[in-house]
Amino acid sequence: MRASRAKVTSNGRINPETFRFFRDLSRNNAKQWMDENRERYQSAIVQPFRGLLEELTPAVRKLYPGFDVGGRTGVNFSRINRDIRFAKDKTPYRPQMYLLFPHRGGKNRRPGELYVGVTADVVTAGFRAYFDRDTKASALASRIPQAPKWCAQHKRRMARQYESYWYSMEKGEWTKNDGWPLTPEEWKKLRAWIVRRKLSPAAAARPSFLRDVVNIFRQVLPIFRFVSHSN
Repeated sequence: MRASRAKVTSNGRINPETFRFFRDLSRNNAKQWMDENRERYQSAIVQPFRGLLEELTPAVRKLYPGFDVGGRTGVNFSRINRDIRFAKDKTPYRPQMYLLFPHRGGKNRRPGELYVGVTADVVTAGFRAYFDRDTKASALASRIPQAPKWCAQHKRRMARQYESYWYSMEKGEWTKNDGWPLTPEEWKKLRAWIVRRKLSPAAAARPSFLRDVVNIFRQVLPIFRFVSHSN
């Protein structure tokens, strides 16, 4: 057990090769290239993200014991394969990866999750939630009257360091709205909400990176609890 844990941890940090892989994938987004770089994908992406999950899990569970930390793709790890049937972008792979901490509960879990995301040139960490009609009705209907005042308070607390944007559905199209949803009308239209902090690739290599991510999670946890109606 000790040898296995040490091996995961040694590979379990986001590193320059992680960003380099996503840059190369952006320039060579095709199945043949990915097939030729599967081992590199495992060492540059899969191992660091699984190691990051293992290292963050104790602190994340202290913040909220109800997080799912089982390590499944599609739950804790975003899928790199793009479903091109419904996507405007027809390239087969996404040049980014997300480590996600959602509620336990499978298909019936509450909306909202904490996350760390890595692209070719930036790391982001924070909170995000995506609502379909059912989860929106169950999670937000009773919260809308108090939401604007609550949201304004957290905007004052976080706006200097955190970026916020949200999505509404306008004429059948997802529409991005910069800022914080601060009125009842905006909350009624809310289909997704992201509150995040950006970190540089260099920050991911620092010894303080895990501590920085946990601190970000601690800052956005009240938003996670409010949106998902967690006690």
